[in-house]
Amino acid sequence: MNRRLLFWIPVALRLLLVVAGAGIVWYFFGPVVALAAMLGAMVVMLVTQLHYLYQLSDWLDNPGSARLPDGWGAWTDIFSRLYKLRRDDEKNQAELAEWLARFRQAMSLLPDGVVIMDDVLFLEWCNPAAERHLGLELARDKGMRVTNLIRTPSFIDYVVLGRYEQPLTLNLRERKLIVQIIPFESRRQILVTHDVTDAERVDMMRRDFIANASHELRTPLTVINGFLEIAYAQPNLELQTRMSHLKLMIEQGQRMQNLVEDMLTLTRLESVEHPLRPERVDIRTLLEQIRQEALALSAGRHQVSLEIDGPDIRGSADELRSAFGNLASNAVRYTPEHGSIALTWKMTEEGPRFTVKDTGIGIRLEHIARLTERFYRVDKSRSRETQGTGLGLAIVKHVLLRHDAALEIESEPGKGSTFTVKFPKKAVFAE
Repeated sequence: MNRRLLFWIPVALRLLLVVAGAGIVWYFFGPVVALAAMLGAMVVMLVTQLHYLYQLSDWLDNPGSARLPDGWGAWTDIFSRLYKLRRDDEKNQAELAEWLARFRQAMSLLPDGVVIMDDVLFLEWCNPAAERHLGLELARDKGMRVTNLIRTPSFIDYVVLGRYEQPLTLNLRERKLIVQIIPFESRRQILVTHDVTDAERVDMMRRDFIANASHELRTPLTVINGFLEIAYAQPNLELQTRMSHLKLMIEQGQRMQNLVEDMLTLTRLESVEHPLRPERVDIRTLLEQIRQEALALSAGRHQVSLEIDGPDIRGSADELRSAFGNLASNAVRYTPEHGSIALTWKMTEEGPRFTVKDTGIGIRLEHIARLTERFYRVDKSRSRETQGTGLGLAIVKHVLLRHDAALEIESEPGKGSTFTVKFPKKAVFAE
């Protein structure tokens, strides 16, 4: 049925009831009383309507706290529909608040920075990544113009020119950022920041690694090719000279093999396809092997001692043998003849400690922080003399990272160095 009819039919029935009642009063008490009764009924109906209108007005002023009455007549349907609208509105607001909270949570977890601005670049909202990238603070900077907060000339030129189709590379707060402004809606703009500092650093490390590896391989290849050319051009070369050339080629070939093996070891340590499989590591057996290898490398030129006063640990025996062996062999290579190398394993309150202490040439302070970089050498000529690949300490660093351990280096030029590997307590093997 038509809604208009549903509204007017009850009204008409109530008016007919009033007229019928007035007719009955007329019949029994006369026209004056009937008119008075009808007027009284009309006044009651009018006062009732005004009362509900007042309650409706009061509710409209404060719909959140005021309670809707049950109503009478047509007001019952009106108040019922208003109550339903309020409930739907509250539900929509709750859903909207939930979606807004989810949006903000999602934006907060993004690694990229997001800044929402109005059409004149006043800050409305930003996520934590944008605060880190741009030095903003939402609670403090909300409502301020972004160009007053980011005063880098290149950024201001980017905003003034308005060529937002191309991103801007911005060096800010010792970070390299890719920044782009994206207009949306009619009076909103989004500023997106992407931090490429680490990616640039990794790319630079990759380029340096390729360049250094190529350089390291070029020298032995040049030597080998040179001797082969001599042998080809002079087939009747004296036996002593030929043997000397062969010896040098074997040495250079061994150097290339060591370099390739170290690079493969680094690749394996960094690969997610080769996770650490902890096992019980027999420390005494392992360190005895390290000591014997150090003595063999020393060829009687150094005194190598070993002291063990600590438990076995959990880890990869092969990886730890590589790490400890690199530290011990470096100590032998960089310690002059008649020097001493002390290998120590002990348990401390913080956890197990492996120490390699030598009386070698020492390292200046400015070099210590970079020792674990690939191909970094304090003295390149000295490293070539000792047949080092420049990857030993890089391998040590990656092995220790896989074992939650850390390397501490103390050194003084001319007085020797101490390399200490610190394991956490959880590394101790429990029986």
